[in-house]
Formats: sequence, structure tokens, C-alpha cells
Amino acid sequence: MLAAAGRKTGLIMTNTRKRHTPEQVVRKLGQADRMLADGADVAAVCRELGVSEQTYYRWRNQYGGLKADDAKRLKELEKQNATLKRLLAEAELEKAALKELAEGNF
Repeated sequence: MLAAAGRKTGLIMTNTRKRHTPEQVVRKLGQADRMLADGADVAAVCRELGVSEQTYYRWRNQYGGLKADDAKRLKELEKQNATLKRLLAEAELEKAALKELAEGNF
């Protein structure tokens, strides 16, 4: 039994999916642009890059006009934003708990 994103090795399925860094994505999108300019169709480009068409279009939407440095900075900012959101949520929970404790509703 073979999975779309994995391969069977003995009795254990291993995941062969690869996460690409933002720099790799931008580089691959540049390569895709050159291939498309040379007359290749999107399906052939995706096969050459080793990604699905869905992934290609998602990358195009996410990283379309970015350079490698910009993509790296974007990823760092997204990570920082997620951390700040988590910290804010924790602070709000703590604030609500302290408010409830101060009101004596425990």
C-alpha cells in the first residue's frame, strides 16, 4: 500500500515530503519563470521542480514578487507574530483569571 506523500519500506511508511525554506521557494519560482518563458507548461514545470501544481500556485501567491532575502524576512516576521499572539493570549487568560479571583467568583 503506497501513500501519495510517502513510500513503503518494509512494514513502515516513511514520509518523503520535504519542507522548503523561503529562499528555496523563491529560487524554484525563478526557475519556474524561466521554464515557463521557454514555453514549458505548468504541469511540466511542476514535475521538474518536484512539487504539485497546488503547491506551485500557493507559492506563487505567497512569494510571487519576493526576493530570497525578503522571503526569509517574511518567514521570520510570521514566526515572531505567532509568538506575540500566543503571548497576548496567555496574558489575556491570566488577566481574566486574576479578575475572577479578585471578584471572588472562584
